[in-house]
Amino acid sequence: MSAGSLSRVLPVLLALSLVSQVRAQQPDSSNVILKIAGGTLDVTLPDDPMKLSHQDLLNWVKASANAVANYYGRFPVPHLTLRVRAGNGSRIGHGVTYPKDGGLILISVGKEADVSDTKDDWVLVHEMIHLAFPSMEDNHHWIEEGISTYVEPVARVRAGLMTVNEMWQAFVNDMPKGEPGSDDQGLDQTPTWGRTYWGGGMFCLVADVRIREQTRNRKSLQDALRGVLNGGGNINEDWNIEKALALGDKATGTS
Repeated sequence: MSAGSLSRVLPVLLALSLVSQVRAQQPDSSNVILKIAGGTLDVTLPDDPMKLSHQDLLNWVKASANAVANYYGRFPVPHLTLRVRAGNGSRIGHGVTYPKDGGLILISVGKEADVSDTKDDWVLVHEMIHLAFPSMEDNHHWIEEGISTYVEPVARVRAGLMTVNEMWQAFVNDMPKGEPGSDDQGLDQTPTWGRTYWGGGMFCLVADVRIREQTRNRKSLQDALRGVLNGGGNINEDWNIEKALALGDKATGTS
């Protein structure tokens, strides 16, 4: 190749190189590995046309995972498989968490969802919190859902994803849904939606306040839940509720 030809080709090669670098920085692949403090997330993103880019979706996943890792001191499981599926409309929902392959979450994101919808989302944080507590018997399902219901807004506030006022407004509006009715048989025997989610959430709120009272605000429910997780209590374990509560008591020095 002549010097003249080389001078004409070099700018083209340089331009192609820059395009390649930009593409490498923009995750177009539907399969991405994310590293979060204490854990690895194997994320599968939708191939369907969506308003949100893959980078937008990954930003949402990372923000949610970091909020949970910040609350618990680390991500709850060493490896999570996260499958994001495209749904209709702009809703983020239909999240389910399983104790499979170390932890599996399936969640749908509406094709019309935008970045503001991801910033307002609570579902993914709620599901990731399930990873941090052992699987319970059916009559104690309320403690699993109650922890995720209560801790989710607290974790989001601490991560800057929600304001304190928004959190308390949600509690004021929604906590009454967990109040017992006239025919209530207790949390263990009243598996309604309200009692399971918000009744369990009320239990956690009261526990948080009482731990703080008994320790003069040196400890909180966060310390109890970290104690359970650090004692090996994640979603991959089948425990009875007494074992989990005993670890929480030990971590806070309360009963």
